[in-house]
Amino acid sequence: MPTRAPISDELRSAVGSPTEATLLDSSPRSRVWRVELRGGDRVIVKQITDGGGTGFDGDARYAREVAALRLAARATRPAVAPALLGTDPASRVMVLEHLDDLGAVDDWMPGYAESLARLHALTGPADTGALPAWSGPTAADADSFLALAKALDVPVPPAVPNELVGLIDRLDPAPHHALLHGDPCPGNDLRTATGVRFVDFEQASLGNGLVELAYFRIGFPTCWCAVSVTAAPLAEVEDVYRATWRSLTGTDVLGDLADACAGWLIRGDALVERAHRESVDHLARVSAEDFEWGYVSARERLVHRLDVVADLTRDHDRLHALGHLSAALAARLLERWPTLRPLPAQNTRPWY
Repeated sequence: MPTRAPISDELRSAVGSPTEATLLDSSPRSRVWRVELRGGDRVIVKQITDGGGTGFDGDARYAREVAALRLAARATRPAVAPALLGTDPASRVMVLEHLDDLGAVDDWMPGYAESLARLHALTGPADTGALPAWSGPTAADADSFLALAKALDVPVPPAVPNELVGLIDRLDPAPHHALLHGDPCPGNDLRTATGVRFVDFEQASLGNGLVELAYFRIGFPTCWCAVSVTAAPLAEVEDVYRATWRSLTGTDVLGDLADACAGWLIRGDALVERAHRESVDHLARVSAEDFEWGYVSARERLVHRLDVVADLTRDHDRLHALGHLSAALAARLLERWPTLRPLPAQNTRPWY
């Protein structure tokens, strides 16, 4: 619907005068307009609001997105994000390049993985402090995961608590400086004539890129559109990501994908949309109630993640006991609630 976009006189002088603005769908945390400029050009105007639940306030989310877009602008030929054309910090407004989205294709994941690796490779140790460090799982997450096993009457192998301590330590983002999107979900990427570009960097951070490469295996943990990626496409996208990273940095990707997946497994906040995170112990809810996010329930997401971790850690030196516990928990969930469905095995994108 047409509406007035919040473009200040300073922004008008920088990007041009609007002739028409159309309000687009967006999250409760922002308002987004497609704006026609005099002369026929188009831009996107985004204003960060205070809505959308707990977490970063509007000023912090605005500063984070602007900083991430400026870092992402280092990528050229092709770009990995829209260009940032102007900002108005007082109103939390940014003006962005308008991108023509070519729409979905069946084989979307390799291009997505390549652009994700290119995004991650843009930053290094010299950028420390440019964005907050990625926030990994905590001791409280580990305790909640162990409490879930107890609530479901699944014995915890003696080695698991120490394995979880080691896992949390290894997931410390301090040694890593990849530019993480923060929510690299289908819908936050656009397929353009020059490749995939990412949008909505309000949760960007610096850390290990494996925590976002893990999205393919673990079922897109911060996304409503959870899917299960089958073996052949999964191998391809991980190969594409690693090869792209190697070509850009001259090094292999550091870290362990099993660690990254296990980190997502034990985080209860990864079972709910952002508005409900940092509120209650969502893993504790699983034994008493099921709850949906999108078209998949929390228990269904959890079973998928448990199966992934069990498979990845079958011969893992540092997570072997956690793998056994994960397999037992998945079996118990299916035994107690046999109507739980597997995640949709989709390599296309019906939601997009």
